[in-house]
Amino acid sequence: MTVHLYLSLIPEALIASMLSPEEFGAYYAVGSKKKSSGQAIFFEVDPDFRSKNFRIQEGLARCIPHEDGEPKSSIYLSVYRVLEQIDIKALGKLYLVTQDGRTLGLDPSDEMPSLDNDGLHLYKEIAPVSPLIASRLNPIEFYDLIIKNPTSLVTLPAIVFVELRLGELAKEPDMGEIGDLPYPNMDHLRQVLVDLKTKPVATKMVDRTSPATFPYRTIKNGFFVGNESQIVYYPLPPKEQLREENYRWWRSANI
Repeated sequence: MTVHLYLSLIPEALIASMLSPEEFGAYYAVGSKKKSSGQAIFFEVDPDFRSKNFRIQEGLARCIPHEDGEPKSSIYLSVYRVLEQIDIKALGKLYLVTQDGRTLGLDPSDEMPSLDNDGLHLYKEIAPVSPLIASRLNPIEFYDLIIKNPTSLVTLPAIVFVELRLGELAKEPDMGEIGDLPYPNMDHLRQVLVDLKTKPVATKMVDRTSPATFPYRTIKNGFFVGNESQIVYYPLPPKEQLREENYRWWRSANI
């Protein structure tokens, strides 16, 4: 049986598994007797990737079928500072898994999204930390501030984040309609966005203890993964395409 390498983001971990991405997504999200269920996000990693920081070869040797022939679901290779130690070039598809185990695979793009500099942005950091951040910066500028040219004493060696929808609040945070935005404490979010428009700051914390999970339907464009060397963009297809080609995932993601 083929053994896969997966970089889980919720929580951050490097895992060897004999399950396909779809099977692993269902196993990881729906849960077993040993773990709770919940949303999952993970990358498939090049199976030839090796690093002195991980005991990959030893882990692969332990990833063997059970006595009854069932494939081994998971062997944890590392649960600490994983993202920063993996070459971004070794990352394959990014998989988004709903709470009921529906899996959607995203491919990296050769192009970045259209960069909107005429409104405010909301970013959900996913790994290695998970705060919710509002910003005047577009995604590339935000990545540059966090990784390449930080102005804060607190820096990160690598990051995965997603831009979330703000709707009318992106340009009219004080008077814009909330619409279907599901964010908690909207009055606080509005005030943070108003402060960004009126004060000389580039970013403001919305929630420093925000959970890593979030509603997939709030994704504005896609996911960004970057370190000091490069940044890669994983676009989410338009909702019309998702409805047509991945209806079960889309329906589950919108519950």
